[in-house]
Amino acid sequence: MKNPKYQKRIYRNWMYPGNLFRKKVVVRETDLEILCDKPIDEKYVFARVNKYRQQIETYISRDEKFLTALKPLAVEFSAAQIVREMAASSRKANVGPMATVAGAIAGYVGRDLLRKGAKAVIIENGGDIFLKVTRPIKVGLFAGKKKLLSKLNLKIKPQETPLGICASSGTIGHSVSFGNADCVVIMAKNVVLADAVATATANLVQGKTDLEKAIKFARSIKGVKGAVIIFRNNLASWGKIEFV
Repeated sequence: MKNPKYQKRIYRNWMYPGNLFRKKVVVRETDLEILCDKPIDEKYVFARVNKYRQQIETYISRDEKFLTALKPLAVEFSAAQIVREMAASSRKANVGPMATVAGAIAGYVGRDLLRKGAKAVIIENGGDIFLKVTRPIKVGLFAGKKKLLSKLNLKIKPQETPLGICASSGTIGHSVSFGNADCVVIMAKNVVLADAVATATANLVQGKTDLEKAIKFARSIKGVKGAVIIFRNNLASWGKIEFV
């Protein structure tokens, strides 16, 4: 059972923006922390978030199963692009489409800012990150305030971006998870896919003996670049992972 005291996004207090502009944008359940090399047009970001939320909500009004399904769901060909991408990525990971919603909104807004001329963009949405950077950065792992392995960071190089880095946990936060992992992090070029695979991988971890199986699953998904799993004081990883 998840511990409610970790639901507050305290990890944002540990973010160091350097010379990037920083803005928080909240639209109902969507809570974005945005770092950008250009001043952030808050009205523009609000409009983009509302657009993507409306597209998802409109589809849910036509098919309520899209909101509650825990398994992949076929969607109409006429559905908005974000809805179709959520469905396609969830199908690859064998999870429900809404398991990808945080990563999807972060990714779509991030790409919008790049199209407007930004060179460096980092958008974090509940542990799911879209990033495009021009210098090496560190991304911290959060497995609980008292966990030794929470002191680890991932080093991300500019040539590896744009990149999606998505986290899922069975012990932290409010999102649905059927596993007991303290932290699962998946890296993929497609942030929507990374979100789906993070959820699916975390679902597989009930105990220490499941780490190998969960890593093998993440490796099997085409498009996944790396995976990290923390269960108590045990760590398993695969892929282009550099710890600092």
